[in-house]
Amino acid sequence: MTKIDTSDPANALPTPSHTVGPFYGYALPFPGGGDIAPAGHPDTLTVQGHVYDGAGGPLPDAFVEVWGADPEGHAPQVTGSMRRDPASGGHLGRNGVEFTGWGRVQTDADGHWYVRTLRPGARGNSAPYLSVCVFARGLLVHLFTRIYFAADDAARAALDADPLLAQVDAGRRDTLIARRQADGTYRFDIRLQGEGETVFLEFT
Repeated sequence: MTKIDTSDPANALPTPSHTVGPFYGYALPFPGGGDIAPAGHPDTLTVQGHVYDGAGGPLPDAFVEVWGADPEGHAPQVTGSMRRDPASGGHLGRNGVEFTGWGRVQTDADGHWYVRTLRPGARGNSAPYLSVCVFARGLLVHLFTRIYFAADDAARAALDADPLLAQVDAGRRDTLIARRQADGTYRFDIRLQGEGETVFLEFT
């Protein structure tokens, strides 16, 4: 019987991957996390969809963070919009006035998520988009993607000229584009793996 020297790194077996943790629930999620747009603002839009795993099943415990520019294409510079209970210090939700451009929501039991935000304006030579960060079980590192919007010929022309979309394989660009629904919302599903996998971005 041959004895293997396990102290030699060349003979070490790979260790299994595990989700990083533990995770703490403080302010995750918080009331009004998806209500990014100020109350009653005329440029408000709703983006909603589902987060699916590699087998096509919904993820009921994923977090979706969204950031977007204001309708003029400027990055918001306000300090925050969250209110706290003066007695307990707990979160009461947003004040409904400032637009921070950022929100965080958890998926529900069906893997569904939504945010109400302002329609982002174009920045530079990019078509209007929302930046997205996804946290989910089984992910060692959170994932980044974008949400673009398709509604009319003008939007399609901007998408065709977008420098990031131009680098994405034509067969996968649609995974970055939200579609307007009959109820006026935009649908954007996030597929972590498998058929129709969302295009995720790597920042270097």
